[in-house]
Amino acid sequence: MDIPFEPQLFGYAINVHLVLEYLAFFVAFRYYVVLRRKSSDRISSNNRLSIILGAALGALIGSRVVGFLENPVLTISQENLIQLLNTKTIMGGLFGGLLGVELMKKYIGETQSSGDLFTFPIILGIFIGRIGCFLSGTNEFTFGKETSFFAGMDLGDGLLRHPTSLYEMVFLVLLFYGLKQLQNKATLKNGDLFKWFMILYFGFRFFIEFLKPNVFYVFGLSTIQILCLVCLLYYGNTIVKVIKIRWFCNKNVFK
Repeated sequence: MDIPFEPQLFGYAINVHLVLEYLAFFVAFRYYVVLRRKSSDRISSNNRLSIILGAALGALIGSRVVGFLENPVLTISQENLIQLLNTKTIMGGLFGGLLGVELMKKYIGETQSSGDLFTFPIILGIFIGRIGCFLSGTNEFTFGKETSFFAGMDLGDGLLRHPTSLYEMVFLVLLFYGLKQLQNKATLKNGDLFKWFMILYFGFRFFIEFLKPNVFYVFGLSTIQILCLVCLLYYGNTIVKVIKIRWFCNKNVFK
């Protein structure tokens, strides 16, 4: 199979990335529905629907804004406007969705944490989407820099590059398994599972971005890396709390 993978159906080229992107939304939502049926959701159906609406709207705006900042359009033209409408990133979608949820919860007066039910469906959705990114090769700006590393692959331009989409897929499998183990074996507060998904995923993306040929930098970092730092600061209290607990436990062990 050649990459980019562009299958033909009745003489028409199929956009694999777009197909898998829609499939990711469908499968992730169905997975969420199954999980909600099996759980005792403390949030009413009406409020949950409002929260999903807030998440969707926030994700739509956030994905476009961060996508634009990654590849800013400096001149106004029909082509650039079309490119702007089509430019999006999962990182902006996740953080925008988070802000959309928090704003919606304040508006409807919901105090319960709402993210845990979304955690595993989101991971599954991202994984499916990354399959599309990998199969699209250099047609999607998710490929890595040139490398002599053993994992280097020709993604469509004749050069050996880091297959960063594959790296991320491996990480997502480990993240899914690790969070499942955490959910089953640890006593977590409502909302902690989603917090740790965001912390670990945004932490991973901060470092993996160094392997990508980003061309637009602010303070030596890409826009996505700056967003990752913003997200980690947003969850700073959770991170500090865990560090303090670990330090306290280690101090007692070595007494």
